[in-house]
Amino acid sequence: MWQLTRLVLLFGVFVFSVEGQFRLGGPTGQYKRGKSGEEVVQDNLEALCRGQPGSEYFRLTTDGDCREVVRCDKAAVGLRLASVKCPSGLGFDLERQTCDWKANVDNCGRLSKPRLVKPNFHTVEPVCPDGQLQCGDGECIDQGLFCDSQPDCGDGSDENACGVDEDPNGAPLCDPVQCRLPDCFCSVDGTSAPGVESGKLEISNIPQMITFTFNGAVNDENNRVYDKLFHEERINPNGCTAKGTFFVSHKYTNYSAVQDLHRRGHEIGVFSITNDEDPKYWTEGSYDNWLAEMAGARLIIERFSNITDGTVVGVRAPYLRIGGNEQFNMMADQFFAYDSTITASLASVPLWPYTLHYRMPHKCHGNSQNCPSKSHPIWEMPINELDRREDPEFDENLTGCHLVSSCSNIYHKDQFRHLLQHNFDRHYGTNRAPLSLSIDPSWLVSNKGFADVVSEWMDHILNTYTDVYFVTELQVIQWIQNPTSATAIPAFQAWKDKCLIQGQPFCSNPNPCPLSTRELPGEEFRLHTCVECPKNYPWIQDPTGDGFSF
Repeated sequence: MWQLTRLVLLFGVFVFSVEGQFRLGGPTGQYKRGKSGEEVVQDNLEALCRGQPGSEYFRLTTDGDCREVVRCDKAAVGLRLASVKCPSGLGFDLERQTCDWKANVDNCGRLSKPRLVKPNFHTVEPVCPDGQLQCGDGECIDQGLFCDSQPDCGDGSDENACGVDEDPNGAPLCDPVQCRLPDCFCSVDGTSAPGVESGKLEISNIPQMITFTFNGAVNDENNRVYDKLFHEERINPNGCTAKGTFFVSHKYTNYSAVQDLHRRGHEIGVFSITNDEDPKYWTEGSYDNWLAEMAGARLIIERFSNITDGTVVGVRAPYLRIGGNEQFNMMADQFFAYDSTITASLASVPLWPYTLHYRMPHKCHGNSQNCPSKSHPIWEMPINELDRREDPEFDENLTGCHLVSSCSNIYHKDQFRHLLQHNFDRHYGTNRAPLSLSIDPSWLVSNKGFADVVSEWMDHILNTYTDVYFVTELQVIQWIQNPTSATAIPAFQAWKDKCLIQGQPFCSNPNPCPLSTRELPGEEFRLHTCVECPKNYPWIQDPTGDGFSF
């Protein structure tokens, strides 16, 4: 019989550990004579778990409704199975290692994720000439051919071990002697603050920067929230208005509103054109896909928001799905300055932003993520996970949440206020790493009173501290490139651009262009813009709307 040893409700999924009898010992399924029940159970578990990664869920059977999976848990009490059962109506997707609507899961007939053939990087004796490495099938090829997005081994194994810690041609570990500001910044574990090791600054002299970042379309509904948070009277200690960063997706965006956000000194970044819901579209996306989505999105934003100063330089991928080296190769070629997609797991000391000239200073966090393994001249603005525990002294350990709006245990306004203040205290009281508060604006709109909580908390911070600033992602980079003490920030010229902007929008009656596109047959959209209407609704193959293919 099965023995239930642990039961936890996690994100609507019951997670429990089981100990019991598995009929895996022989062809008849009977225990081998002479062994105790516990010994047989352990033998069968070890056979079942041999070669299975401890963090990966798999099925014991393909019968049933696709809801149940297990993983091998090497706990202190010994090897056991931890089981997950998705809620009714959902199935477990082995590829993405998550529950999803049953109709979206196409691997219910498989027991586990397919095992890719790996190259032989670690052999007792050298088996290949200098400068070459061995494929999984024994063939030796030049080291430079590994992880170049082109299979060169007969078995394709040269492209199957390309993670951050696997790629034989990957970026080297941080070298602070060679990596120098303003163009390069790294530290061994990612927690060191700029200017401290050189003796220029002390932690207590570093201004605490807070970045509010918003993902998705800019429309009339969420624009009212932005007006509440970033009004003319909300002033940073240097006399400039509080600023935010907006990663804009295309569909349903009002580009006259984007133009006014930019006029008022906020930063505009790109969040893609299509916002495609398939995670693999992003994690396995080609260079051309990333080019069309992100460079195309920038073209749309600049044209229809009339942004001509070259400040649209930041990227965030939908659903925070990282596109690996292909994404970052495209970004470097297209002169994007930074990415803000990679999350860092909850830790006692948060991470500072870093450049990707050297290897990421933390693990690639999340299921089936595709972090860049090679060197890229791009800044990474990591999203440090938030601590969502109501009482960190006594509450059980909870995983962190990367977006404020993904903290699933926040239901009430007092919980939300505590979340903001507690995570501010964590950053302010340790290494002063920028506090990234990333929010889906629809979450603020749908949770009545939450926008008021943010507004009141911002007032509290600005009334209490003289060294805390609400700034954009680009302003954070500007400070890192030239670390300046909090007392000298009022004279810090990089933050003086569009310091206090008043007055009316450039146009009060934008053109409500009714448009369609052959790429989305049967749909019609309103594109609000202060410039002339295009012929077609801009989309991925025609970002200008003029009818030419990108």
